[in-house]
Amino acid sequence: MIAGLLVVGFRGMTVAQAGLIADAIARDGLGGVILFDRDQATGAPRNIQSPNQLRTLTAGLQGLAGERRLIIAIDQEGGRVARLTPATGFPKVASEASIGRLDDVAATTDWGRLIATTLASVGINVNLAPVVDLDVNPRNPAIGALGRSFSADPAVVTRLALAEIRAHHESSIATTLKHFPGLGSATTNTDFGVADVTKTWTRTELEPFQAIIQSGVADIVMAGHLVNRKLDPDRPASLSPAIVTDLLRGELGWAGVVVTDDLQAGAITSAFGAEEAIALAIEAGNDLLLLANQQGYDPNVASKTIDTIEGLVRAGRISPARLDESRLRVEGVLARLAG
Repeated sequence: MIAGLLVVGFRGMTVAQAGLIADAIARDGLGGVILFDRDQATGAPRNIQSPNQLRTLTAGLQGLAGERRLIIAIDQEGGRVARLTPATGFPKVASEASIGRLDDVAATTDWGRLIATTLASVGINVNLAPVVDLDVNPRNPAIGALGRSFSADPAVVTRLALAEIRAHHESSIATTLKHFPGLGSATTNTDFGVADVTKTWTRTELEPFQAIIQSGVADIVMAGHLVNRKLDPDRPASLSPAIVTDLLRGELGWAGVVVTDDLQAGAITSAFGAEEAIALAIEAGNDLLLLANQQGYDPNVASKTIDTIEGLVRAGRISPARLDESRLRVEGVLARLAG
């Protein structure tokens, strides 16, 4: 049950190269993997070489899971954040910002279909997109400057995100709303320092999340690594019960899966420690724990994290019932995935 709540990155173009992560899928029931085109530490290609290679890899990974559905996730937002690119034989995909300037639902649907059919063709079933942050700070190094947001207008963001999500559902691809409760006003990229949006964030930034949740089409929501002292004076959103449980689940009524942003992000591990970050993430109300394995590679990260959580259960800090709640939510998404 614990292993099924983890989504982990690995090095390798083949199942054989996946090593201990492949073992974790087959032996422990690892919930999923996240794929990258490049290794952040070395700059070398990581998991993606060509469509045929990727198709073989994902089929092999799913084969290790047997009849159990494996989450195979990727960040394919479009534009600057796209792991499948022409360099490895995939179609070029426009950015959310360029699609947002058109503000055309039919065009957005076609764009979303291109992304979704590409993912489905190579065995990927979860897209860590769309970004529904508002482009309130165009110079934001994490969002605006990279063209990752549809618009500063919540109505435009909602309308286009819904079109993209529905296009993904045509191919049975699950989507992920990010970065809750809103990263659009940030001045720091959260991979290198937790962004503090306390002075810049407004509740308007919740509107796309709320509207899409209310529409009934949302699959997963990602809790972001951002500090908002208006909502929690002590912890980033990804580790905050006040934000994940009280605001997202309570006020906004989200009953589905919440995934963390990468729990190995340097700002998180340096502030809280790797094991404590795992504990806080579960206590906050997250269901899936994302370990990209990019910032300091650990081939045994899945087993270590399973052991950490088992220790938390034995110590009485995390209850089996709490983990079972997450298991049931994740199973609800798995039932809708392609494959």
